[in-house]
Amino acid sequence: MSIARRAKELSVASAKPVPTRGGLREIVKAIIVPALLFTLLEQSFLFQAFNIPSGSMKDTLLVGDYVFISKYTYGYSRFSLPFGLGRHLPPFGRLFGSLPKRGDIVVFKLPRDESTDYIKRVIGLPGDKIQLIDGVVTINGRAVPRLPDGFALEKDAFGAERKVQRYRETLPNGVSYDTLAVDPNGRQNNTPVYEVPADHLFMMGDNRDNSTDSRVLSAVGYVPIENVVGRAEVIFFSVDRDAGSSEFRKSPRTVRWDRLFKLP
Repeated sequence: MSIARRAKELSVASAKPVPTRGGLREIVKAIIVPALLFTLLEQSFLFQAFNIPSGSMKDTLLVGDYVFISKYTYGYSRFSLPFGLGRHLPPFGRLFGSLPKRGDIVVFKLPRDESTDYIKRVIGLPGDKIQLIDGVVTINGRAVPRLPDGFALEKDAFGAERKVQRYRETLPNGVSYDTLAVDPNGRQNNTPVYEVPADHLFMMGDNRDNSTDSRVLSAVGYVPIENVVGRAEVIFFSVDRDAGSSEFRKSPRTVRWDRLFKLP
């Protein structure tokens, strides 16, 4: 091979783009590693990965958050089995079961459609009487304290942003969290008294005016403890689906790095 020909080949080769190690590392961190973790753990007996599909738990959990839930925390029911096998088994209660605590965020099977997963916060335990009066939760006749905690941005049906009031709510056992009050006159802000049956839970979303939960008896209602899949433990990945392109090379730009490994 002549020197001139060899020099020409080297020139052509050097013109090809070479991915930088830093760029590849960001892609692996942002896309491949979470995907592998999701695949490996999603159907585990100990943990399961869960994707937040709606804004009913804002600002605690956002659309595009991925959380790990622990299946063992409350013991095992038929819904702890991987691949949805539990839906084909008769009820058998919970093995090594324990009662969720008020304030826990849990994933559960929708009572009227056991193929559907919901994620909400436990507000009422068996035997509790729950009511909302002007947006304030009462448990067994006592109001749950809540204090203004700034504002959050919420999008309407047309994509326009507006500020909504955020409240810091504290349950009787000391668990505190933020809730949103999008519509102070919302129809779910004043409710009848709900008396939680034995072996059931009363669930609510933190985004109080945009959550279909136990307040809607025809849609969710009281949740059998057996239907609980597990407790939300940590946000292991988060992506802003409104941030732009879904192209692979641009995906790392949509990752919400500040939410990774955040406790809900």
